[in-house]
Amino acid sequence: MNIDNIFSLGELFEKVQMENIFPDGKTFVDCIPEFELAYILQRYEKRKIEAGFNFSFFVHEYFIEPGSISSGYKSDTGRPIQKHIDMLWDILTRKRRETHDSLINLPESYIVPGGRFREIYYWDSYFTMLGLQVSGRIDMIQDMINNFSYLIDLYGYIPNGNRTYFVGRSQPPFFSCMIKLLAEEKGLEIVREYLPRLEKEYNFWMNGQQELSSENISVNRVSLLPDGSILNHYWDENTTPRPESYKEDVELARNAADKEVRYRHLRAGAESGWDFSSRWCKDVKDFSTIHTTEIIPVDLNCLLFHLEQTIAEGFELAGNKKSFEKFIALAAARKKAITWCWNEDKGFYFDFDYVASAQKTSLTLAATFPLYFKIASARQADKVAAIIEEHFLQSGGLITTTETTKQQWDAPNGWAPLQWIAINGLINYGHNELAEIIAKRWMSINEKVYNNTGKMMEKYNVVATDLLAGGGEYDAQDGFGWTNGVYLALNKIFK
Repeated sequence: MNIDNIFSLGELFEKVQMENIFPDGKTFVDCIPEFELAYILQRYEKRKIEAGFNFSFFVHEYFIEPGSISSGYKSDTGRPIQKHIDMLWDILTRKRRETHDSLINLPESYIVPGGRFREIYYWDSYFTMLGLQVSGRIDMIQDMINNFSYLIDLYGYIPNGNRTYFVGRSQPPFFSCMIKLLAEEKGLEIVREYLPRLEKEYNFWMNGQQELSSENISVNRVSLLPDGSILNHYWDENTTPRPESYKEDVELARNAADKEVRYRHLRAGAESGWDFSSRWCKDVKDFSTIHTTEIIPVDLNCLLFHLEQTIAEGFELAGNKKSFEKFIALAAARKKAITWCWNEDKGFYFDFDYVASAQKTSLTLAATFPLYFKIASARQADKVAAIIEEHFLQSGGLITTTETTKQQWDAPNGWAPLQWIAINGLINYGHNELAEIIAKRWMSINEKVYNNTGKMMEKYNVVATDLLAGGGEYDAQDGFGWTNGVYLALNKIFK
């Protein structure tokens, strides 16, 4: 039994999602079907015409709802937060199991984020690993990296998460960062060991570059800029509503001139991990103006710069001078091209709209990635730091963008991965005092919410620290993998 092709349920699937049979659209696509889908459809067609047919009852009869992540676990706020997180790793651990649902089985154990997120997520996992490293769980880090290697071998890339409905898109490419993290514990030979998978991921992101031309400036995830340089953007193979957010996508595309284009922009926004943010919109106050695939994100290209550097390092370790020099040159070219995202007058990095051939104007924490990966000059870093302190710093840490909207990757919300990137980016350029202020404010709000609720949250309201974070397509989630990881890692630095 499987639910690989969720759209094979046709009317049944659409009715479940559009009529909110489950409050969260992700619930149904995570359900376990009691029988083969063809048989369930046969029963539905026969029973739906019967008098007194109860659709909700039918769905619950033929599909088993996914269980809670932390079923049976109750936190104790009397326990120190570090101890709580150490104990929570086991609660958030999943092992290989026979699956009859949308889950893609993985060979090794892994950590899930928590809440509604019952599967591994790509970029979340790097920040989770930071905490696993502090907790001494190096074997789990390697297991998770091996799972991602398995997915690269299976699909040619790491999907958004290990669900069949995520196939077609990836997430911010932190795999090279994971490899370097493991190398800190097991030596640089790790980089050479995983080199074939690093190359495969790189080829995925660069797929189509040979087809670029002045008449065809964008193919898949690559874009050709006016000076002949190539940078990347987010994309998705599919042009349909996301199964896990079907109703939201259908409603947003209802009046679109081209629904398929709108769906791809939404899916690309999900690939970015920032799902969603005014960052991806032409009009920051109008979500229907989303145009993600037309935007070259500064953070994505910093990550790919690191991937190129790591591949070069792997070839150097392997004694392959020609390939080493090739990837060193590719990294240097990308570093130069990222200047398309630098605005000298404003002293900040911005995403670049390659269709309009103009920088975006939104101030976002993506601007700290060039500091994290040491791409910025000292002067550029100083300018970015000044704007971070003036426009982003709040009582609970850093807001994600300076726009206050209903999207969760905007103000007033703060997110653990972006705090980590910003803090360490600032440290790289000697802005230690500002970095420490951000870290302590962020850890303080983590501790405050934990002391009040016994929970670590997916995101926090860093402006009004007495309020929970909100916005987005689902309720605030607790658990929570990357928050746990970043807290432990920051506590080790700033305790």
